[in-house]
Parts: sequence; C-alpha cells; structure tokens
Amino acid sequence: MKNTIKVALVGNPNVGKTSVFNALTGLNQRVGNYPGITVERKVGNSKLNEETTAKVIDLPGTYSINASSKDEEIALKVLFDPKNHDYPDVVVVVAEVENLKRNLLLFSQIKDLGFPCILAINMADRMALKGISIDVPQLEKELNTKIALISVRKNQGIDQLKQLILNYQDLKINSFLDLKLVDEAHFELMEKLYPNQNAYKVWLHHSQKISFDGISTVLGSSYKPKTESEIKKLQQRETIKRYQLIGEILKATYVIDASKATDLRAKLDRVFTHKIFGYVIFFAIMLFVFQAIFEWSGVPMDFIDGSFSSLSEWVKTVLPEGKLSELISDGIIPGIGGVVIFIPQIAILFLFVALLEESGYMSRVVFLMDRVMRPFGLSGKSVVPLISGNACAIPAIMSARNIENSKERLITMLVTPFATCSARIPVYVIIISLVIPDEKVLDFFSLQALTMAAMYFLGFFMALFSAWLMKYAIKAKEKSYFIIEMPSYKLPIFKNVFYTVFEKTKEFVLGAGKIILALSVILWFLGTHGPSETFGQAETIVTEKHINDNLSETELADEIAGYQLETSYIGKIGHTIQPVFAPLGYDWKVSIAVLTSFAAREVFVGNLATLYNIGSSGEDEELIVGKMKTQVREDGSPMFTLGTGVSLLLFYAFAMQCISTIAITRKETNSWKWTIVQVIFMTVLAYVSAMLAYQIL
Repeated sequence: MKNTIKVALVGNPNVGKTSVFNALTGLNQRVGNYPGITVERKVGNSKLNEETTAKVIDLPGTYSINASSKDEEIALKVLFDPKNHDYPDVVVVVAEVENLKRNLLLFSQIKDLGFPCILAINMADRMALKGISIDVPQLEKELNTKIALISVRKNQGIDQLKQLILNYQDLKINSFLDLKLVDEAHFELMEKLYPNQNAYKVWLHHSQKISFDGISTVLGSSYKPKTESEIKKLQQRETIKRYQLIGEILKATYVIDASKATDLRAKLDRVFTHKIFGYVIFFAIMLFVFQAIFEWSGVPMDFIDGSFSSLSEWVKTVLPEGKLSELISDGIIPGIGGVVIFIPQIAILFLFVALLEESGYMSRVVFLMDRVMRPFGLSGKSVVPLISGNACAIPAIMSARNIENSKERLITMLVTPFATCSARIPVYVIIISLVIPDEKVLDFFSLQALTMAAMYFLGFFMALFSAWLMKYAIKAKEKSYFIIEMPSYKLPIFKNVFYTVFEKTKEFVLGAGKIILALSVILWFLGTHGPSETFGQAETIVTEKHINDNLSETELADEIAGYQLETSYIGKIGHTIQPVFAPLGYDWKVSIAVLTSFAAREVFVGNLATLYNIGSSGEDEELIVGKMKTQVREDGSPMFTLGTGVSLLLFYAFAMQCISTIAITRKETNSWKWTIVQVIFMTVLAYVSAMLAYQIL
C-alpha cells in the first residue's frame, strides 16, 4: 500500500494557486462540486516518491479565515472538521511575491489552527523585474515554517515543494500570534475556561460560531458573553496586530528596491480601464474572440459532423437490418456526435478565457463592466458568458463558474440562453428571407440585415431585463461585495491554458454529454416509430399514391420521409399539440418542426423542408425559400406571412435553445428546480411574445 498525504492548497485569489496545483498534479486531477452545492472542488494526485503520493485539494481563493461569502465558508470548513474526507495533513499556503504582506495574513491564521504549514512564494521569477529581494532563512525563522520559492513559469522550486510536503512532519506548528496582545484579560479567561485547547480555535468558536471537536459552548459563571459589537472590535484589533507583526518581520527580511524595478502596469491600467477606450478595447477583443469561435470551429465541426454521418452510414451497411442497427446508426451515433460536435467551440472559447485570465486582463474587464451590469443583478464577470453565448450557450454557461457570488452566478446561468447562439442563425436566415423584403433602408442598409442585427440586440436586452426581474425574485442570504484583485500583467503559461481547456472540455463530454445522448436517443425513438401500421407501410402507401406523378427518386424519398414523420409518435404529438400552437400561427407541420428542433435548433429548417416535401436542407437556400413561399394552409391562405414569420423569430429568440443547454444548466446549477424554472420562464415568454406578434400582425 502506498502512503497518501492529504495536502490543502490555500491562498488569496490571483496568487497563482491554480498554477501550483497544475504543476503538482498535471493531468491527474478531477473537478467536481462539493456535495449538494455549486462550489467547485478540485482534487489531484502528485507522486512524491515511489512509496508516497500527495492528494492535493485546491480550495477556492480566500483572503482570510473570516469568510465573507458562502463559497469561502464552505471551502474553509474542510480545515475545521477532522472528520471531513479532505481534512489535510499539511497546508500549503500559496503567496505571491509582490503582495507578500497581504498574503501572510491568511498564512498566520492557518498556522494558528495548528496545521503543519508550508509557505510557497510564487512568481519568484519576477523578483528581479520588481527589484525584490528576500532573506529566506531569516523569514523561515521568523514565521516558524519552511519556504519554497517557486516559479511555475520557469518550473523552479516545484521539486523543493514536493520534498517539503514529503517531510511535513518535521514542520513546527507553533502559533503565530499571542492572542493576549489583542485583549489580555479576555484571552487569559479563555485559557482558564479551555485548558489545553488551541486558543485560536476557541476564539473562532466564540467569534464566528465555528464548531471544533472538543470545544463545548458550556462556560463557567465567570464568563460574561461579548456583544456582537465587542466581538467585531476584537476581530479588528486581531487583524491589526497580525499586520503589525507581519510588517515588522518583512521589514527585516523583504526589500523592494524601486530603482531596479521596470513596471508598465500603471500605464497599461490607464488604457485598459479607461472610461471610453477601456470599453472599446474590450469589445474589440470580444469581437475577435466571437469571430474566432465562428471561423476556427467551422472546419473541425464540419469534419466531426461529416465523420459521424459517414460512420452512421457505414454501420448501416455493416450491420444487418433491424432495430439494433437503427438504434446504433440513427440514435446512438448521432447522439454522440451531438455531444462531440460542440467540443471545438468549447475548446476555443475556454482557450481565450484562459489566455485573458492568465494574462491578468480579465480582472480589468470585470472592474470595467461591474458598474454596467450591477443594476441588473449581475456581476462584471457576467459579461463574458453573455457575450460568448452568441457562439454557444453551453460553454458560456460553464464560464459563469468564475462568478463568486452564488445569486449572481445563478442569474447569469439562467439568462445566458437568451443570447443568440450560432444554432439559431440558420433558422433566422430562412425565416427572415421568407417574410422580410429584400429592400434597402436609406438606400444603404439592408432591411434583412438590420432584422438579423435586431435579433442579436433583442436577445441581449431580454437577458438583462430577465436578470433585473430575477434580482428581486431570487433571495440570497449572502451580500454581494465587489472586491477584485488586480494581478500583475504576465505572459500566459501554456501548461495552465492547456489544463483549463482540457478540464472544461472533459467536464462537458462526461457530464452534460450523458444527458444529451440519452435525450437524443429518446427523440430518435419518437421520430422513427409510430403507433399504427401505416407508419411501417409508409414506403408502399406513398409510392402507390404518387405512382402516376413521375416523381424523381429524391422527391419520392422526401414524400416518404414526410409521411413517416407525420405518422410517427412525434408526428402524432405534433397533431395533438397543434391547437396549442394555432394561436401562434403554426400549422401541424410547423408545430412538429418546432418540437423536433428541441434536439438542436438548426434541424428546424431541414425538418420543415422534409414536412413540406420541398427537398432536403442541403439544397440551395434560395430554392428552399422559393418553395416555402408557395406553401399554403388548408384554407388556401399563405402559410408564411409577416405575422407567422415574426412569431417564429420571437419564439426562437426567447425559447430554451436545446436539450444540450438544459443538460449543462442542470449540471452547473446542480438543481432540477432552477433548470425547470428556466425552461418554464423562457417557454412562457416565447409563447406569449409569439402569440401577441401573430395576433397583432
């Protein structure tokens, strides 16, 4: 049996803790949520030697033991409960070389809990650039700890850190601060009431109601409880005393020679956070990212689509005809393809998100956008999911994890699907071509192009309006504070970027992919099976019906496919729900096309073409539009009028996008409740808007 050492990685936000985690664990890591909550939990393994492995738990960033958010509180519980599965043997506190004084506050508190502690000072390669020098032996002596000067970028100090973890039992666990310096009388009394107990744990037990084994709330008659105001004052004095002690230690061990520093940070910040140019630069970057997601993902997505189509056809030729062959070729393989085809967009989006975060620019964006987003109940960090949702809602919802406040994170995930994703574009193009005249406005702007642009703006503004409503509807105990760390600018570390892209992509494939595959197979079954004998005799019935019509093979195949879809279970459902969609202006064929596009928005056009027997979606777009314009209702009136077209545009603008989006919302919120609320809210909004548009027009 190999020995396992449990290691907790702790640190302030933006000190490079994730970089250290990646350097220690590589690809031997997994990401998930703490049970029952949406706080991310990252665990990985690091081989220390042949006999010993470190289980590394990366706790969310926090500034102190005095948790100010639910995320911090839940994460820190790992350090308070010895029965917790992740309770560490040793704690590695990651600090950043330029902000050592602030980082050491957390270190001092963790050390006072009685853990063996290692101080890992990250970004040591920037010391010369910043004119920083550290007397490491003297600092180790003053802090009663061991220090590893590390640089993940240069791959320096990681082996030393592993060796210190391996020998963690040699570390001293002396308290950092004598609490009697805060209030001598109070803490002397605590010492008498709780003999042989950790003084700092006793203090946390009384000041923050944190439970520790062996510490009881039963007190002697000599104890007079402190008021909440008195406790607050003691906490402030404790923090001041810690900073005073840290300042004295650093005065003798940590030197910054400003004359040797070469820093462009202030100059860059003046540009990137400018009240005008800051927004211009940000939207230019987002435009580039958005364009890259469209352009770069096109080739691999087409390749994946073609490969799975070829694989499906190959399976049909290899396996004997039957239900099993149909299930594999038309259900399972397309279902898997429906998962894999999103990988290029997810990978590209998170590639750029990782690059922007690693460089330090993303923090400036959050600072810049927070003032704009906050009145709507959102965070500055919400802007990234909302904009990237124009490519695909799936990676956009996943990117909302970076929002610390749980209410703001939830609202962001719930409203992101309003952004116009790329799957809606084929639907918009066909409908706009059908009902919007190809005319110029002011002899310059295309009316159709303006309508397409209006759909994008409509989705974004509806997301903001919905967020504003949810701000009042969703209650949260935690308060929202805007505290943002402005890290130094730096070149991204390729290894960190790679791990981020790999982990996010893997999470989607293994998490949401299972739900997408299952629902895809269900929809395949409903579309390829029927309740009556006529479904199985579609080819014979249609062939006899058109025996004298001289149809081509393609036209006959379209007629058969349309008849099969009409008589299938999903066709019967379409006929059943047609009265529901009638107020929106849809006949049973449009109703089926809308219903089946729940699998993926882009299939609406193909299904509509099949149902109206006007050829496949792969035909020339103008030819399909021309044929669809000739379609009429049972009473002989035109099917696709301005009212029907606007109704469809609004329905697709506001309705839940697809089963993939539902799957990822369920996974990220860890709640069917909020997923169902999202689906109902968007569906009702889509239905009412589409109905009003049709009835008025």
